[in-house]
Amino acid sequence: MTLGLVFGAVLFAGAASGAWGEPDGSSRAPSSSEGPPPAADLAGADLTPQQARQLVGDSGDRWAAYLSPQQYADLTGGRYAGVGLNVDREAGGPTLVAEVVPGSPAARAGIEPGQRLVTVDGAPAEQLPVTELVSRLRGGPAGSTVAVEVRDGAGPVRELTLTRAELSTREVEVEHPAPGVARIAVHAFTEGVAEQVRAAEAGSRGVVLDLRGNSGGLVGEAVDTASVFLDGGPVASYQVHGEHRELTAAPGGDTAVPLVVLVDGGTMSAAELLAGALQDRSRAVLVGSRTFGKGTVQQPSRLADGSVLELTVGRYQTPAGRSPDGTGVQPDVPAAGEDPQALALKVLDGLSGSAPGATGTPAAPGAPAAEAAAP
Repeated sequence: MTLGLVFGAVLFAGAASGAWGEPDGSSRAPSSSEGPPPAADLAGADLTPQQARQLVGDSGDRWAAYLSPQQYADLTGGRYAGVGLNVDREAGGPTLVAEVVPGSPAARAGIEPGQRLVTVDGAPAEQLPVTELVSRLRGGPAGSTVAVEVRDGAGPVRELTLTRAELSTREVEVEHPAPGVARIAVHAFTEGVAEQVRAAEAGSRGVVLDLRGNSGGLVGEAVDTASVFLDGGPVASYQVHGEHRELTAAPGGDTAVPLVVLVDGGTMSAAELLAGALQDRSRAVLVGSRTFGKGTVQQPSRLADGSVLELTVGRYQTPAGRSPDGTGVQPDVPAAGEDPQALALKVLDGLSGSAPGATGTPAAPGAPAAEAAAP
């Protein structure tokens, strides 16, 4: 069975939504006791688009989605219809533009990093839950429009109408903040991401794997990314209709290079699976803030016309038996009041200066990776 810990065409926004934090008073991901029962496999079902959308609407499944054949191909292949905004929001703070994709609709409208996103389609940005805000920014095909208001500092509010365009995601970005150190930012898990991570990691003396703002994607790519840093063994487990299944890393990964993983409130789904696995396996030190808390598994069912239904079929657990659903994954080193990336480099420097102890064996439930990796 092909599994995708994904958010559908609207919610798969790692490359264009940035690092998200939940606004005060909004709901986080459902707890393990909430949500609909596991869905049946509808592969091959002869449903019209209207029937499929109705099924999604009636399912009570928060993460359900219907995607046309082209939308699913774009989703898994790293293309999307959007306006080209990377957005950053600390808990309780304003929603700020972190990055603007060159040549995108947002760039052509003169939106710049550091400006505040005030409203999206008339709704105050700070009052929108993550899923709704992303839905409004990404909720239409290329050629459709979305109204936004932005403000530069204390200046006047600008009202803009942006026309969504077909954009290519940049899921993996690499920089070298110090000699021999690779910071590998993974925005979402689309096809080929794991191989890009493997190539970026090769020959490094230390790695910062940046999963901030990563909203998930293909679970197979997340497992393959874990395989870059693990020598076989468990990555996660899940149950579908009472059947227990295991996700395991491939043998032969690099278990020696010091590894720090950056996480925040925008680290979701398959990214949480990866972070939790590396933490439980004592393979990495997690730095940053608590992750989003989506631990559910969606199964893509391809319908007779080639479109896809994504319905929740179960919940996964990390190798130590933890479920991040509703609670998220806690970092080993919180970055409260400190620049997370600078802190990650400090931690990496400390790991590089100590005897390697990360053997890739499972740690006790809840054991901090920093302690487990200490000599």
